[in-house]
Amino acid sequence: MIAILEFDFMRRALIAAALVGLIAPLIGVFLVQRRLALLGDGMGHVALTGVGLAFLFGTAPVPTAMAAAVVGAFLIEFIRYRSRTAGDVALALLFYGGIAGGVLFASLAPGKASSSLNAYLFGSLSTVAEGDVWALVALCLAVAAIVAVLGRELFAVSLDPDIAAVQGVRVRVMSTLMAVLAAVVVVVGMRVVGLLLVSAIMIVPVAAAQQVTRSFRATAVLAVVLGLVASVAGLVGSFYVEVPPGPTIVLFALLCFAILAVVAVPIRSRRKEAT
Repeated sequence: MIAILEFDFMRRALIAAALVGLIAPLIGVFLVQRRLALLGDGMGHVALTGVGLAFLFGTAPVPTAMAAAVVGAFLIEFIRYRSRTAGDVALALLFYGGIAGGVLFASLAPGKASSSLNAYLFGSLSTVAEGDVWALVALCLAVAAIVAVLGRELFAVSLDPDIAAVQGVRVRVMSTLMAVLAAVVVVVGMRVVGLLLVSAIMIVPVAAAQQVTRSFRATAVLAVVLGLVASVAGLVGSFYVEVPPGPTIVLFALLCFAILAVVAVPIRSRRKEAT
């Protein structure tokens, strides 16, 4: 581990991975509660279109991907507000149109942009620049601050939108905010985990934590811990195996899920006996 820290690019990648591991499950717990686990995938595909546009027009990939993902978040929530059924169709359209647009625009871009797209699809150890790290820190702090201030409202909407509306919560605003936060987290994680896999680090640690926890708060805390462990361990593993970090990070998260699923069996048995 000490040897890894001798490399500047690995220090930057480790910081970025830690930030993604901390912030992604924090938003993912709301998505899982709202039964929108696939929303992150949709946002990732739309962000891919932003990356393709950045290659085509020579702009910075992160801001362009962020703009595309936020626009996609507003669009999906607008359609969902119009019709719940249409919301599922809109999510599917984001999947297909987003990845098609990203590949198309990258292919039209001059140079070898299409080959560089893999770094954004599956993550890369060497693409995290110092400026990216500071941008990730700012974005993560902003997301954490929003959750700290509006966490109760987001939870109420995630639990039951109808009851939340009766309690005076602005359901449509909170739902849109949740989608936008998911879009931000997707772009935050694309450098390390990759756009095709970043939603997994939002969802899998939450699903793992749910195996052994009984409250929303406990699930959120444990999910953040698991996300941090999986992100850092997966990044270190990818360095030694010499593969993109995205797959190894997700596999470590799935390993956490498998372990906790086994641990949960006797715990649930004791709970049933106690009742």
